[in-house]
Order: sequence, then C-alpha cells, then structure tokens
Amino acid sequence: MSQRNDALRAARLRAGWRSVDQAAKSLSEHGQRFLQDRHFEVSPRTWRRWEGERPGRPPEETAIVLHDSLGRWPEDLGFTVPAGWIRPEAHQGEDVTRRQFVSVTAAALVPGPLSPQHIDPALIDYFEQQLEGHYRADMYLGPHDLIGTVSAQYQLIDKLVRSAKDEVRRGLLRVGAAYAALVGWLYQDAGDLGAAAFWRGVTQEIAVRSRDAQLIGYSLVNQAHVRTDLSDGYGVIDLCEAALDVSDRLLPKIRVMAMQQQAHGASLTGDRTTVDRLIDAAGGLLARVDDDLPWGNACRRTPGYLEVQRATCYGRLGLGREADSLWAQVLDVVPLTARRDRGVYLARYATSAAAAREPDHAVEIARKAVEIAVETRSARMLRELVTLERAMSPWHDAPVGRELAEVLAPVGKGS
Repeated sequence: MSQRNDALRAARLRAGWRSVDQAAKSLSEHGQRFLQDRHFEVSPRTWRRWEGERPGRPPEETAIVLHDSLGRWPEDLGFTVPAGWIRPEAHQGEDVTRRQFVSVTAAALVPGPLSPQHIDPALIDYFEQQLEGHYRADMYLGPHDLIGTVSAQYQLIDKLVRSAKDEVRRGLLRVGAAYAALVGWLYQDAGDLGAAAFWRGVTQEIAVRSRDAQLIGYSLVNQAHVRTDLSDGYGVIDLCEAALDVSDRLLPKIRVMAMQQQAHGASLTGDRTTVDRLIDAAGGLLARVDDDLPWGNACRRTPGYLEVQRATCYGRLGLGREADSLWAQVLDVVPLTARRDRGVYLARYATSAAAAREPDHAVEIARKAVEIAVETRSARMLRELVTLERAMSPWHDAPVGRELAEVLAPVGKGS
C-alpha cells in the first residue's frame, strides 16, 4: 500500500473539503483574496502530490496561505521543511523578544568596578527570604511575570558582591547563584533555551567563585536540565556524572537532584533499567534531605517528586500504560494551587493515555491542561501539548481527533 500524507488529508477533511479538486479550488480562491493576487492558484495535481508519499514543500507564499486557511504551518501538515526555515509569524515578535532578552541579560553584565559601600550581612537573609516567595509565585504565575523582577534583584546582588568582603561576599555569591539559577529556569519554562543556557552558565560561574561544592553540583544539574530539554541524553549523563564524581561531599538533596536528572538522560538513550535504578537510588536518599538551603527544594516541596520523574521518563520511553498509571497516582496528591506543574503533568498524562490507546480519556485530560496553559503561558506546557497532538495522530480522522483539535484551539494547536 502506498503511503500518504495523512496530516494534510486530515486537515483538508476537517476544513470540509471532501475532495482534492475542492481543496485545490478553495485554497486558490482563499489565496487570491488573502494575497490580493488573482493569479495565485494551486492545481488539483499539485494537491494530489502533496497528499502523496513525497509531498516536498510548498513555496513560502503558499505556506502562508495554507496556514491562514488551515491554521497550520508546513511542518504540521506533513511537508518536508528545510533546515533553517523560520515561520513568518516568528519574525513579528523577533525584535521585541531580542530586546527583552538583551535588557534582562544586561543584569548579569553590568560593568564595574562600582563605588564601594558598606554591606550589612542581614541583606543575605533578606534575599534568601525573597527567594522563597519567588519560588511560590512561579508555581502560581508561570515565568513571564517574574523574569524581570528576579533578574533585577540579581543585578542588585551582583552590585553588592562587588563591594562586600570575606564571609558577607561569599554569602551574597551563594544567594546570587540561586537567583541566577531561577532566572535560567524561568527562561527555560518560557521556551527560550538560548537565554536559559546563558543564565545557567552565569549560575555555574558564580557557584565556582563561591567555592561551594553544593552549589557547583547544583549548577551542573541545572545545565543538565537544559540538555534534557534539548533531547541530548548523553550530555545530560555527562553533566550529572560530573556532579556525582564528588558525591561523598554532596548533601543528599544534590545527589537526589543529580540522580533523577541522570534518569532523564537515560530515558533519552532508551535505557529503562538505568532509569529505574537511578530513581530507586534517589528514593533511598529522599528521607535524608534535611538541609536548610533556600534553593533546590523541589524534591521536598513537590508531592510524589520522584514518581513524577519516573512517569515522565516512562512516557519518553513509550511505556504508555505504565506512565498512565503513575500519572493517575501523582495527580491525586498534587495540590490545585500548583497550577503550572499540574498543567504539565496533565499534558503528559494525556499523552500517556493516547499511547495506551485510550484517546477519549486523553481528550478529557487535555481539557484541564489547556485551561491551565492559557493562564500560565508556559512554553513547557505547550510543548507537552504538541507531543500529545502527535500521539493522537492515529485518530486525526475520527470524531475524537476533531474533538481534540477543538480542545487545543485556545492555545494555537490543532486546526
């Protein structure tokens, strides 16, 4: 049986174009109105090729018309997309995004030296207390409303570090590393991995300057987290192994963080045995986490923390039923106030349900995830919903597939 471009065919049918001839005629008419070009035309022969085994790619002008008509870009419609192709919509916000990044990143690059001043040691406690509030706000709000606030506080800490001496300086370096790590995380959650990597690098620099073995280990795990989002399994493993090389000096919390992140690396390389071994080993340390450090406390703050990691790894490994069962347990204990985390978990749960061949259940779960995604604007959540959409592709032509498209419409997914 010859292969077809089912993604384009499904989009055509959802648009109500029952035949190739009708699709070509309707798209031609739409393009003539949209481009104000009466010569724009797509022939039935061209559309038939698009739905075939080798659809190639449409010209950029035609891609724009397809998007305006069907609500999807070529990569979502089964076309071959060349490396480096940038969606036209991306250019619109590119300058604004770049200006925002330059503005916030300037917080880490203020030239010095600055005028000396007396630094009261009480400022260290002040910034640590503020940090806990930022962590809570992140759970409720998501990244966008916090990036400017947290990076401005980092800039102030950096200014104070340049005047502080001895123990006060080292204390400010330690809290500064925690603030830089949080800015990196906020960018990562917002989907800007370039900015996230920059701030993770700032974290690592300050950690090294502080001579704090715990912070250095923490900074390596942060770097590994970015590599996880880049699907670089071996990069994740390398960084986590580097952190654990001095495990005899690391607090249980840092070892737990490194082990669970290394498990994500193992899942990216298809190694389930190592995933389970690492998460089980981390579980054996969890009860010993009792330090008073203000950063890296997700393992204590997040209900079912390690089972969240296991379920995520299982989903990545394609173990739909195992992941589905774990997510059901995890979501029973995650508080409703942890909106962003709950939304990410729901999206992963829905994908696991799809992998377990339960599409109706997946759509039911997706409704709840989309509601939270609209509120928080978390790019991580949107990526999870894209993964769900791919997992549901076998049901594109079925009523449940059309229902999913309607559910995803508020966040720009589906058609």
